[in-house]
Amino acid sequence: MPVHHAIPSGLPPQVAVTGAAGVLGTHLVERLVRAGVQVRAFDLRLVAEKPGVRPIAGDVRHAGALAEAFAGADAVVHCASALPSYPAADIRSIIVEGTATVLEAAHAAAVPRVVHISSTAVYGLPRLVPTPEDHPHEPVDPYSRAKAEAERIAGRFRAGGMCLSVLRPKTFLGPGRMGLFDMLFQWAEEGRNFPVLGRGDVRIQMLSLDDLVDAVLTVLCAPDEVACDTYNIGAAEFGTLREDFQAVLDAAGHGRRVVSLPSGPAVAVLRTLERTRLSPVYGRLVSKLLADSYVSIDKAYDRLGFQPRRSNRDAILQTYQWWRERRGIVPAGAGGHTSRDPWRQGMLGLAKVFF
Repeated sequence: MPVHHAIPSGLPPQVAVTGAAGVLGTHLVERLVRAGVQVRAFDLRLVAEKPGVRPIAGDVRHAGALAEAFAGADAVVHCASALPSYPAADIRSIIVEGTATVLEAAHAAAVPRVVHISSTAVYGLPRLVPTPEDHPHEPVDPYSRAKAEAERIAGRFRAGGMCLSVLRPKTFLGPGRMGLFDMLFQWAEEGRNFPVLGRGDVRIQMLSLDDLVDAVLTVLCAPDEVACDTYNIGAAEFGTLREDFQAVLDAAGHGRRVVSLPSGPAVAVLRTLERTRLSPVYGRLVSKLLADSYVSIDKAYDRLGFQPRRSNRDAILQTYQWWRERRGIVPAGAGGHTSRDPWRQGMLGLAKVFF
């Protein structure tokens, strides 16, 4: 059954969105325009011009382009980021230097409100679940370190008087999102079993893209004293990896099953392939697949009234349906440069013959 997302009232009349051509940025821009908001769509890739959208091409590390995008804006939503698969230097440059430049430009333009899209990656691999917002930052790789450092920069601007919201989403799914999920969808469509590490009984919280957009719109409308805070955003309902992956295999209709791999040998192989760049699976992801990973969203519920509408299963099946409808259409630049691209499976693609 379709999920209809209401558009909150009281949105700022002019909003600048960085990373507007990305998966989150595209959906956010669409929802803002539907609500009558004038959007400055900022991205390296020029967004198509249409009523309500003013495209501005530029890099988040270039202050001049940002000054043009932010002049007269009532709010900025900073969605632009790097992927964990990028080289470490690029991750730091885009996330850390980019965030600093965005916030400096927003301050210079006297933008009344900024929403910074961070990540639950700042917690690293926490043993405390559900993980609350006050859990220490314990980054474990270039991506999580960059996200944590970007939040420290955001904290300095907040301390200086900027009304700055920080949203920490879990991995989000929805139309347009590919990445490693493309591998699950391909194997399901081809009538193959799909492997999980160990028994697959770990609980991994994800998030619907629609629900993340809802959260952004909610903080844009919230009073300053509520908006100027940090919030985890994730699904309220989620099962085990085995259950969520099996839902995709069931939808494919081939009668295939999720199968267990001994975690020790499988992790050793994946880490070796990562070091040799023969697999897109990065180290933190391997570790996440071995233990429960979910955050508390109580604060967002209590202060923002945020209520996710989709479960993990809803989000992954919605994305799978979108993928099936577009099968055979390969996005430009495919290979994992953006979250729109299917990741090259490397040596993992050869393993399909065993499943």
